[in-house]
Amino acid sequence: MDNNDTNKASRRSTPPLPPSDGVAGGANVLGAVAPGHFYGPKNPPPPLPSRPKNLGSSHTKVVRPSTPPPDYSTLGNSPFREPQLVEEAPIIEDPVPALLPAAETALNSWANATGSDWNTGKGWENDPWNPQATSWDSGATWAQHYDAGGYTVSASKAVDIDGRDPQEEENWWDASVRERCKRPGPGVLPPYLAEMLHNPEHSLFSVSVTPPDIKPDAKSASTSRDGGDTGFNFEPPSKDDLIHAVPHPNAYYCRKHNGWVLLQWKSSTILPPLAKSFVPDPNAPFPDLTHRKRTGSCVGDTEQPFGPANKTHHFHYYEKAVDAHKLDPAFRRAGWERADLKKERRRKITSLNLAEFSVDKMLEDPMVEDDEEEGDLLDLYVCCQCSVYCIVSDVIPGVLPTKFLEEYTRDRWESPPPNRSKEESVVSGLETFLLIVENKLWKGENRSLPVYRGVFQRKIGWTLAVRHVFERLGFVLSESENTHTGAMDQTMTPPNTDPVTPEGKDNRRKLLRFWVEISAWLSDYERRHANALKQYTFQDVWVKMDSAREMYQMGIGAHPNQIPRLSSPSTLVEFEPVQRALRGLGMTPTTYSPELLMFAYMAQCRCDPAQTPTYFTHFFTVVQAIQEFGEIPSQDLQNLVFEERSRNRFTEDDLRNAISVLGFGKDGPLRVELDADVDDDFIAEAWKDCVRRAWRDPKDGVQRQRDANDAFRIVAESRGSTKLRKMWEDSSKNAMDPNRAYAILEVPAETDESMLMTVYMMRVEEQPHQSDRMRDALATIAEARDSYRIRKFLETGQDPGDMLPPTRADLPRGLNQLGNTCYLNSLLQYFYTIKELRDAITPLANANVKSLEDEKYSDDDLKKHRVGGRLITRREILRSRKFIGQLADLFFQLEYCDSVAVTPTMDLAKLALVTPRDEEDDEVDKGGTDSSNDTDATLVEDPPSRLTKSDSPNSVLGKRSRDNHGGPMEIDEDVPETSALDAENNEYVMVSHPPSPRRSKSPRIASAGSSSSQDVTLNLADCTEVVQTSGDTSKKPPLPARKPTANSESVMLFGKQHDVAECMDNCMFQIEIALLKFDHLSDADDKGSIVKRLFYGKLRQRISPLPDQRRSRSSVHEKQDLFSHLPVNVIDSGIDIYDGLSGYFDDTVEFEGSKARMEVSLVELPPLLQIQLQASKILFIGAEVTFMSQRVQFNRETLQPYKSQVYVRFGETIYMDRFLDTADPLKKAKSKSIQAALNSYRERLRLLTEDKHAPFGPPLENTLNFLSKPQCLELPQLDDALVAQLNDEQAVLSGEIEEVKAGIAKLKEELEDIWKDDRAFPYELTSVFIHRGSSPSFGHYFFYSRHLPEKPDNWFKYNDSVVTEVSKDAVLADTTGSTENPYLLVFARKGSNVVQTVKRFDPMSLGDAIL
Repeated sequence: MDNNDTNKASRRSTPPLPPSDGVAGGANVLGAVAPGHFYGPKNPPPPLPSRPKNLGSSHTKVVRPSTPPPDYSTLGNSPFREPQLVEEAPIIEDPVPALLPAAETALNSWANATGSDWNTGKGWENDPWNPQATSWDSGATWAQHYDAGGYTVSASKAVDIDGRDPQEEENWWDASVRERCKRPGPGVLPPYLAEMLHNPEHSLFSVSVTPPDIKPDAKSASTSRDGGDTGFNFEPPSKDDLIHAVPHPNAYYCRKHNGWVLLQWKSSTILPPLAKSFVPDPNAPFPDLTHRKRTGSCVGDTEQPFGPANKTHHFHYYEKAVDAHKLDPAFRRAGWERADLKKERRRKITSLNLAEFSVDKMLEDPMVEDDEEEGDLLDLYVCCQCSVYCIVSDVIPGVLPTKFLEEYTRDRWESPPPNRSKEESVVSGLETFLLIVENKLWKGENRSLPVYRGVFQRKIGWTLAVRHVFERLGFVLSESENTHTGAMDQTMTPPNTDPVTPEGKDNRRKLLRFWVEISAWLSDYERRHANALKQYTFQDVWVKMDSAREMYQMGIGAHPNQIPRLSSPSTLVEFEPVQRALRGLGMTPTTYSPELLMFAYMAQCRCDPAQTPTYFTHFFTVVQAIQEFGEIPSQDLQNLVFEERSRNRFTEDDLRNAISVLGFGKDGPLRVELDADVDDDFIAEAWKDCVRRAWRDPKDGVQRQRDANDAFRIVAESRGSTKLRKMWEDSSKNAMDPNRAYAILEVPAETDESMLMTVYMMRVEEQPHQSDRMRDALATIAEARDSYRIRKFLETGQDPGDMLPPTRADLPRGLNQLGNTCYLNSLLQYFYTIKELRDAITPLANANVKSLEDEKYSDDDLKKHRVGGRLITRREILRSRKFIGQLADLFFQLEYCDSVAVTPTMDLAKLALVTPRDEEDDEVDKGGTDSSNDTDATLVEDPPSRLTKSDSPNSVLGKRSRDNHGGPMEIDEDVPETSALDAENNEYVMVSHPPSPRRSKSPRIASAGSSSSQDVTLNLADCTEVVQTSGDTSKKPPLPARKPTANSESVMLFGKQHDVAECMDNCMFQIEIALLKFDHLSDADDKGSIVKRLFYGKLRQRISPLPDQRRSRSSVHEKQDLFSHLPVNVIDSGIDIYDGLSGYFDDTVEFEGSKARMEVSLVELPPLLQIQLQASKILFIGAEVTFMSQRVQFNRETLQPYKSQVYVRFGETIYMDRFLDTADPLKKAKSKSIQAALNSYRERLRLLTEDKHAPFGPPLENTLNFLSKPQCLELPQLDDALVAQLNDEQAVLSGEIEEVKAGIAKLKEELEDIWKDDRAFPYELTSVFIHRGSSPSFGHYFFYSRHLPEKPDNWFKYNDSVVTEVSKDAVLADTTGSTENPYLLVFARKGSNVVQTVKRFDPMSLGDAIL
């Protein structure tokens, strides 16, 4: 990293553009210190006056140059010289300054120094850069836009500011207007400029040198000592050498950097010489020279001649604009400095990417070449209102890098020599370095320094830091023979300082610079540690330092006398948004005042109109913060806000709101982000659509239209679009809204469409010259009503009659009701979204029923396949083929039809809702059966019938329960048949509920005998409902006689409403049969079944006795099962999907008359994971299972079932890793422990808040209120102690509830933290089935489906014939207290691409195919 980079880091960074940071001030700028008065008079100036500490560093009082310095004879002596400011003489006549006071010595001046690099300074008028100044007088200037009287409005009168242009401020958004005015861009006020010039935490000092009173030894001029250079012509430093020990007359010393800052300010109509490499930014040109010439300085005591004075300066920043070689006097690096830069760059090249550097680039670098090319490049700050400007350099490094100086002082501080304090150790060590340099330069000492001698070690010490210091000074470490002992000593040999040689001359300059810098550093150190150094005797210091802070603050208008500082930081300016806003306006927080804030805002808008919204945002932020902090903004501030609002100024928040109003954004109606790629036409259409939506709002339509118009204007101006702005202006002049449209046509708003069109034609015939106006009015009404009919009339000129608008081609189609078939519609729509299933079914459309009936199947064909764990019959095959043919026809219509909804056939609904066995029973009831398919000679006997589960005498399908049991387990694996356990001795009556065709949604719901496990003793033959009774249960009660049911017009002939899950079982059973292949190539096991592949996974189930009921090892039962659904219990509130699943995978059940532990883990996961939300109770008695239906609970007091409305939280993604068989056992064990504690806490909370007698708080409070009433009955037990106890009980109860809730939250967090990194099996939510209604017996079903894969953030709501787009928030909403509850969730494995929600025919694809 070169010195330039290092120096850049030492200064405040440039304020951000466009909103620059800066401050304002107001003071006379009397010019920089004239070179002839660089060091002031001989007599020491009077001391500085006392002033509060927050007003500056030296607190110099400023007076006019013609006035003699003030006399402060009553004050004590000051150790600092009073800085003086003098008026600038004409540049060409500037005398060259003297480095030392002329009255004390006769040192040569800068101009008379012969052989110096500095004697080339000339008047700038003759410099090569001067032609560049002509650009200031040419072309675009402010003269033609300058308003001498200032652009004034009432609030602006409170602030002095000129140069404003009303037209430009009104049309700030128009690039053509800005181009004509050529404004310089963002600016800063003086206090912020003071921070930018140099780190405000560092102090800059003006350094003056007095020739030291050091006499050389008699022999030093002709001889050397200790083997030093012979023949050396000793010559002490001259006065000219001392002059050049300071880098430049305008260079100021910084102790923190041990370096210098070149800083100059002037009031001149001519800018300093610009560097050849400087290229002005076309978007930020130099301020207009004509305007600058009008005023010498913005800061003055008298009124300026050309209009009102500005409150303070407004500076603009131009980086690296000035060439230091062209200053007068010029600043040039010494030879040793250039050599150091070369070394630094070489180190940078070796440590960084060599490809970033080139030889040509290094050769062209002006900092490493000793020619007349560019020197150091200085930053330029120009006031746009007057002739004042300022130039500043990066930090010019000193001889000794800061890190070496800090390392040495730290070593001395930590290890002081005996009898020395820490402070004294630092001072004595550095004084020794100065003594060595003085002996070398003024006494001609050339002796080598033995580093291990006692004196050297005591005075300086020998450390790595000391070695670095000497090496930087040019000393060389060598070995020499000790003349006394003959041993070899390590010595430091001094550098050659012979002024005759170039090397000696360069070393001489380097040592002199080091001597000045360390002397200055020591002077400041002694001042800062004066108390600790009271007893120390200092060496003479020949360098004097004076603080330059007040001098340059006064020069640029940033002095506290010019711009006051806040006496103490207020809460307002310490508020971070306010600080950002003030700096965006070019201010510093400590200089805040209402007047300065107004000036800063108006100055920024004047000079950088393109960023007017940004500056108004900053200004409004400050004013708003004043109100928020309970203060009242000044009247001028309030007036300015009102006036700016009246001029249509807007903030960045207003812009964001406008974008949202027009419908842009991720959650907006357009689903489009507003960026540069969005063209103006699209924005205009969005605005028109927004206005149309406002017209359709009868309540807030007027306000919404006004908001839409304002939003459109804001967006148009923010984009700088003249086209959009003109559209807004035109609409403002010819505003048309529904009310005005009805008035133009002279009809009431309630007029129907036919009459509107009739009246329109009459009005046009009566007033043909108003036809366009009439047409606009009717078009407005058409949009307000969203009337497709009127639009078509305006388009064709003919009334098309009543008609419906076409449905969007890409929108899914709905399904019409056939009579309480909302559950079936939801299911069929769900099947259609599954891509692989849809693709397999669709080709089977238009199936020939006659050919299906004629198709014959041999016994061998039928024995090849098992569906649901059993053989299938010919009747079931024929029935399933009919079903899938009807389903394929429906899928075809959903893809190709243009209507809003499709009507399923009655046959499809009957086949989906009625099982084969129910169909047979219906035929029996009618007196016959059709068994034509089963009368072949090769008939295979049907296995026991299969029925859908039922939880009440009336099943969901409207059929009563049967007393005969179903066949073996319905999972497709061979299992041994088992009989039901006789529970007579257990006082239970077993009411059999045979399983449905797809009963194996979960093995805990299905029978257990279907698995092929290794050590399986658990065989659950049938699913049964267990009803505990009293008395004799030896006989099962007879079934009641079936009552004939009368058909109703509102109810389908084949039953009441059904549950989607039950209907899904029957449909999937038939789909699987219909897709079977009965050829010789088909797989008998049919492992490739689409139904099994998509919906079925495999789990492992393990039942073991509880720890307190341990028996033998043989009592542990384990098996594997297929599953298509996972149940989640919805009895308890406050749980999420993980809690519900955990209850299923690890639970306590009744098994063989005792409690047992049921553990379930997933072995294989399906692509589609279906999770059913249910209020279930699992009861194992022998091999029988009882299962209660989903979301149905039983009230033991009313003896009535009711629906559970408990909400289970779920999100867009679920991770199944924790439930896998391969999950980390340690994590599983820890998780189970936490889950048990969590369940205990939740049970306690339920008892306190939801139990039979809960909540307890209100009864306690009511009791206490009753007992506290004066008219309360006198009770002997009632005393103060009882009342106090009741009060305490309330507090204890509330405290326990809060404690339990906190414990639940903590345990839940710990539980999720265990599995936070296990995310290898993510599933994303794709479908949600909803039941609306408070009764488990009836209600309405609808279905949400995620728009995959195109728009995963969008969802569709399928509500029978109506399909609408909804947000994901509506799908994931908390349904607590609502009767619309999710009861079936479908997740798809992430990345499986099994869901394609929208499958619609695109007519454009035909054209593409033809092309």
